[in-house]
Amino acid sequence: MIRVALVDDQAVVRAGFRVLLEEAADLDVVGEASSGPEAVTMVRRTRPDVVCMDVRMPGGDGLTATRQIVAERDGDLPAVLVVTTFDLDDYVFGALEAGASGFILKDCDPAELAKAIRRLARGEGMVDQSVTRRVIAEFARRRRAPDPAEAAGPLTPRERDIVRLLAEGMSNAEIAAALHVEQSTVKSHLGRAMTKLGTRDRLQTVVWAYRTGVAGGA
Repeated sequence: MIRVALVDDQAVVRAGFRVLLEEAADLDVVGEASSGPEAVTMVRRTRPDVVCMDVRMPGGDGLTATRQIVAERDGDLPAVLVVTTFDLDDYVFGALEAGASGFILKDCDPAELAKAIRRLARGEGMVDQSVTRRVIAEFARRRRAPDPAEAAGPLTPRERDIVRLLAEGMSNAEIAAALHVEQSTVKSHLGRAMTKLGTRDRLQTVVWAYRTGVAGGA
């Protein structure tokens, strides 16, 4: 079972998400919160795998909560999935900087929300959604990028190729097929690349790729 926590200041939104998610046999909603401070306390108590986090809440924003949850987590979990009304919004950029692992719009199809939660629980991050790619491209555009050749210096050519394909939205299986290698090889190279770059997860690695120009759109 994937343990899910819901954070939104609107009770009706939380209730709707709970109903949708608990229809899935592998998802279990273990806690709810209506503000950032409540979310931090709830996460400590319930220890979810994924936190669905609203960023605009009058009782305490989700940015500070995301930052604190990420700082306190053990390993890669809990992962924070930002559920937002706006796909290009400074609050979303702030959540990305705070360590969120993915983004999805509130009016998404229920199946897409469940899919996003499962991906984050597996440590994959939301790098295959068009909203995420648009956010990352805009995020990178707003920041001064170093020279791509210099930035990619620590990476081997194979690691660079894998990071580039990851930024294009490919899964490990798709990258393996494109490069004619085993999935285990992709995972190994990607892990080494992330260690060299000091990135926390796959989404942060994609951000790096856009910011440096390794991926298009920077």
